[in-house]
Amino acid sequence: MNDQINSQSMVAPLHWCLMKRPVASHRSQAAIDEQWQALNYTGQPLLARVEAQHDTLVDLLARQGVELVYLPEDDEAGLDSIYTHDPIVTVAGGVILGRMGKALRAGEPDAAAAMLAELGVPVLGRITGDGRLEGGDVCWLDERTVAVGQGYRTNAEGIRQLRALLGERVDEVITVPLPHWTGPDDCLHLLSFISPVDTRKAVVYSRLMPVPFRQLLLERSWELIEVPDAEYDSMACNVLAVAPGRCIMLAGNPVTQARLEAAGVAVTTFEGDDLCLKGGGGPTCLTRPLYRA
Repeated sequence: MNDQINSQSMVAPLHWCLMKRPVASHRSQAAIDEQWQALNYTGQPLLARVEAQHDTLVDLLARQGVELVYLPEDDEAGLDSIYTHDPIVTVAGGVILGRMGKALRAGEPDAAAAMLAELGVPVLGRITGDGRLEGGDVCWLDERTVAVGQGYRTNAEGIRQLRALLGERVDEVITVPLPHWTGPDDCLHLLSFISPVDTRKAVVYSRLMPVPFRQLLLERSWELIEVPDAEYDSMACNVLAVAPGRCIMLAGNPVTQARLEAAGVAVTTFEGDDLCLKGGGGPTCLTRPLYRA
């Protein structure tokens, strides 16, 4: 499968995916205790619960037929490296290495590159210099159209470089200015308030959506499935599509789950309080698709 690298979609059937096990990212409870506050976690994760919840997600993906590969432990990567979606962007024929907007994650793109080389995945380029780009700010609306959030984690220079590296692989790169929200120390990505779950169908938290971007989606006939205020902090908006109309989301969001199911989307849930909620990264963040088709 190594010669099949493509993920210019958020919803096409997921076949091959990069993850990282907690034993390689979190390592020990002592390492967690040392890092979690500096990383702006909302609470202290318990390693045993992180491992159990991650195992559940891995099992759900395996049941969907997804082949998983795992990043190894790396001295330049800490707890946040379990969120494998952010350091790289997968495109047709290879990957683009990001440049992290969160300083404590600076070593993650190079750590991912070393593993990708072993897998035979081509690195097509990287964000350099003053550019900043994180995968959580990249949302494919279709195979030829990508929206990129510009905020505290991804800047205009990063988007400019991404556009140049994408070249003829895309027809349109849409810059989406992000709000300040809770400030630069928190994590607000574009994918914090939108998760495509089917062709022109997405879970959204409209209160955070820039009006021009929301209007663009509606003009292009997208169906927007709204997350209620009470379920935003429990990551109802962080939904991983494993195929069109089939997704995985965090348990504890019954209103959003019901709205998804009413819209014809099949939903599987898992518990993720220590794995996801405390670190600010849901099932999309925990997975880096390498091949969707």
